[in-house]
Amino acid sequence: MPVKRKSTNSKPQITNEQKEAAEAEIREKQKVIDYRTTEYPVEVLVQKYMKGRENDTNELFIPDYQREEAWQEKEQSKFIESVLLGLPVPPIFVADIYDQENDLGRLEIVDGTQRIRTLSKFSNNELTLIELEKLDKLNDFTFTDLPLPRQRRFNRSTIRMIQLTEKADEEARRDMFERINTGSVVLNDMEKRRGIQRGPVLNWIDKLSNNPKFLELCPFSEALIRRREPEEFVLRFFAYLNKYQEFEHRVNVFLNDYLKEQDEKNKNDKFYQNKMEKEFKLMLDFVEKYFPDGFKKGKNYKSVPRIRFESISVGVALALREEKNLKPKSTDEWLNSQEFKEYTTSDGSNSRVKIIRRIEYVRDQLLGK
Repeated sequence: MPVKRKSTNSKPQITNEQKEAAEAEIREKQKVIDYRTTEYPVEVLVQKYMKGRENDTNELFIPDYQREEAWQEKEQSKFIESVLLGLPVPPIFVADIYDQENDLGRLEIVDGTQRIRTLSKFSNNELTLIELEKLDKLNDFTFTDLPLPRQRRFNRSTIRMIQLTEKADEEARRDMFERINTGSVVLNDMEKRRGIQRGPVLNWIDKLSNNPKFLELCPFSEALIRRREPEEFVLRFFAYLNKYQEFEHRVNVFLNDYLKEQDEKNKNDKFYQNKMEKEFKLMLDFVEKYFPDGFKKGKNYKSVPRIRFESISVGVALALREEKNLKPKSTDEWLNSQEFKEYTTSDGSNSRVKIIRRIEYVRDQLLGK
């Protein structure tokens, strides 16, 4: 029954039926979040993150949906300064990932990846402190430059961890990641592009991201689809395919520049778009035919890491550019090799050298080089 309004400017009267319906909706959609809180020394957190990272079995791991490494050295240094000063730092939010078929008791970092990466870098002498203001005498220090007693006290510093149990599903974890610091949804890079760089090329990418074969070979959860992850994957495919050798160091800048460049060059170039769309579809056909699990690591996996998708999709397309009627031998051996695993699972691997290496590794394996 429509709500009556006293005037065009008056607030509608909320009926008891509407209140009851609203309460029912809240109860229906409210997620039950079961969690526990503990504190870990820095040394233990770093160990949980580092041990097994090279083969993707570390207990504390960074999920693919998280942002790329964002903190610069100044921000990293300031965080270490806060720990050294004993200042309160935000807790690390993690989720217990339970996989009935392959349970490793791992903890997915929902919020806190920049803090964990920074602690790891500093503890392993990969970070030199810069531009400190409160502890300015520590500028140019690495961890081993600290006196031994201070190293031990730093390692004993504790950081609170809030752990969601396995009852928290994938969507709940992503919702928490979005809301945890601001109380509102934080736009990711693709969502920002849709608001700032909307144009013909991005519209075309949106269309391709709905390709049924693409979504079958490279599955996404409903939460990731809402966050425009399929569009992000398609944009990465074209950007790396056409300019991977020009990549420098920041993925979001590289993708934004590529999108802007393509909008300027190809606003009305239907021939170009048709050519690229054909190449995208040929790549998907090839993956469907020669990769038993599509872009996934195995049949039991429900998602595809960005790095793995980039390596396979771009490597395949480059190989097909060289040999249109390519018929490779079995892909299982090198897809499951330790070498390919290292190229596609190592954290912080978005350096120019590593991107070129993993893309060309796939290309060369397919071409038998």
